[in-house]
Amino acid sequence: MSVRLPTLRAVQAFEAVGRFGNVAAAARDLGVSSGAVSQHIGRLEDEMGVALFERKGRNLVLTSWGQIYLERVRIGFDHLRAANTVLQRARLKSGIVVSAPPSLAIRWLRPLVADWQGNTPGLSVRVIGEDDEPVFEEEQVDFRISYGTARHRYAHFTELFIDRVTPVCSPSFLEAHPVTTPADVLKGPLVGIEWENPYQSPPSWSDWATQAGLPRLELQSELSFSLSSAAIDAAIDGAGYVLGQASMVDHDLAKGKLVVANDCWLALSEPYALAWNRAVLDRPFGREFRDFISQAGRRLRAASSRS
Repeated sequence: MSVRLPTLRAVQAFEAVGRFGNVAAAARDLGVSSGAVSQHIGRLEDEMGVALFERKGRNLVLTSWGQIYLERVRIGFDHLRAANTVLQRARLKSGIVVSAPPSLAIRWLRPLVADWQGNTPGLSVRVIGEDDEPVFEEEQVDFRISYGTARHRYAHFTELFIDRVTPVCSPSFLEAHPVTTPADVLKGPLVGIEWENPYQSPPSWSDWATQAGLPRLELQSELSFSLSSAAIDAAIDGAGYVLGQASMVDHDLAKGKLVVANDCWLALSEPYALAWNRAVLDRPFGREFRDFISQAGRRLRAASSRS
């Protein structure tokens, strides 16, 4: 059987009078008139069916019923004040936590975050590289970059870009293994990438051969990695050609650590997307960080469409 609760304003007035011992002080604390406090107390006593205070001189003293009630009410208000403090601290928290698949976190997100922090001093950003999709309500994560259909798990997301791959290698490797046609690339050695669950692996060398206009071939890589970043590092070290994602190799191409062996690009089957916990938008720099990452995604998408 449910119990009908009195109004919160009436209970607030009771708690304040119990704390201060007189109506005037309680009224000042609540920011209302003394008459309003007295009316709330009167209504509360009528609803409860007992006298909560008795007057002694100019002060109000709790009756035995009032003492019983105040003991429990005070605990409740202490919890409410603590909850309010936690909420305010969370709202004003200056740090941002963003989760992404490991290789994307290392090779695309990390340089972006470095640029962001250079222009936003005092804001800490924690980057978590993990394949598992976080649950915002249960984990201390504000943003998630997801691949493929995983984006639909979230209430709020925006698509960033559809990545694409092309053969890349170190400059010294290309000098030792010159490429004039796509078939020259397939002479290898070829570095493979095989993502572990829950993702479908990126385009294979056989897929790229078809895209380049070559017969469908069943090609095996002598060296394979489950992390794209590890495969790219191997190519930088001269291990061979790798199908590098644009988002992950652009930085190394610009620095001359990698070169494009053949300018034939093949798109991934699914887009990357940025999802966010709605609460982060009410915190300092939450909206700005979301917009910053979204703009970076649009730039990569535009670059892909031009080439």
